[in-house]
Amino acid sequence: MNNIIAWFVNNKVAANLLMIFIFIAGLISLISIKLEVFPELSPDRITVTVAYQGAAPEEVEEGVCVKIEEAVQDLNGIKKIISMAAEGTGTVTIQVRPNYDGRKLLEDVKTRVDAISTFPQETEKPVVQEVLIRRQVINVAVSGQTDERTLKQIGENIRDEINELPEVSQVDLTGTKPYEISIEVSEEILRNYGLTFDEVARAVKRSSLDLPGGTISTAGGEISLRTKGQAYSGQEFGDIILRSYDDGTRLRLSDVVRVVDAFAENDQATRFDGKPSVLVQVFRVGDENALTIATAVKSYIRDKQPALPEGIILHYGNVQGICEDGEDHKTLKFYGHMT
Repeated sequence: MNNIIAWFVNNKVAANLLMIFIFIAGLISLISIKLEVFPELSPDRITVTVAYQGAAPEEVEEGVCVKIEEAVQDLNGIKKIISMAAEGTGTVTIQVRPNYDGRKLLEDVKTRVDAISTFPQETEKPVVQEVLIRRQVINVAVSGQTDERTLKQIGENIRDEINELPEVSQVDLTGTKPYEISIEVSEEILRNYGLTFDEVARAVKRSSLDLPGGTISTAGGEISLRTKGQAYSGQEFGDIILRSYDDGTRLRLSDVVRVVDAFAENDQATRFDGKPSVLVQVFRVGDENALTIATAVKSYIRDKQPALPEGIILHYGNVQGICEDGEDHKTLKFYGHMT
C-alpha cells in the first residue's frame, strides 16, 4: 500500500486523471440512479376472486375454491396454490415458478376459470388478476368540520384530479364508509296494501337493471337497442312501480317502504387532528419516480387549497393509521409529519 501511495505522489498526472475519472463516474451514477421507496420486488402471484353473497365459508370452499383449484392445478408454471374461503368471498392465490412467464400463466388461468360452468348460481363473475406491487409515495389527508357525504365527495374529486396528473397512475381513497341504499319494509304496511315481501323484492330486482334489446337493421346501418333501468339513487329506487291500477294510479316503492340513501352502518370513524377526514393514498408502480410523483402532488395541493370550501384543509406527508377501540365505536386516527 505504501508503494502505491508513493507512486501516486511521484506521478501527479496519474493521480489527477484518476480523480477526474472518479468524478465523472460519480456524475454518471447520480444521473442514472433510480430513487426507490422500497427495494424492487417482482410480482409472482395471480389471484382469482369470486364473490358468493350470503354463503358461509364452507359453502365458498366447496362451491368456489375447490373448483378453481381443480381447474388450474395441472397448468405449467404453478409453484403453489393457496386458497382462502371467507363469508361471501373465495380467493385462490397462485404462485408462479421462478423464471416462468407470469403473463402467459395469467392468460392460461383466465381461460381455465372462465370455462368453469359449475359455480353456484349466486356467484358473481370471477376476477382474475396479477398481483400488482404498489409502493406508497405520499398521503394526502382531507379534513374539516363538515358532513360525511360532502367530505367524501371532496375526497373523491381530489383523488380523481391527482390521478389525472401526468406523473401519477395509482391513487386510492381510504377512511370512508361505502355508499349504501337500504330498503326498509314494514310488515304492517305490506298487509295494508296486500303485498308480500317477495313481491317487493321481485319488483326491485325486475325494475332495477339494464337489458340489451338486440339490433335493428336499417338502410343507414344497424341500431343497437338497450333498456336502461338500473337505479343508482334512493329516489330512483323509490320511483319503482309495484302495481298499476285500472284507474291509472300507480303504487310506487316509496309509498310502501322506507328507502334510505346513506352510508353503510359500521363503527368506523376517521379523524385527523381531531377533525373528520379522509385519506388519499398515492402510489408508484413500475419505473415511476417517487420524487417526481411527490413533487407533482405537493404542487397540486398548493394550487388546490385556495379553491376548497372554507374549513377544508389538505395535509400531505407520510401518515400512519392507528385504530383505537372504544366502548361503542372505532376511531381511525392519522398521525405523522404533515404539512
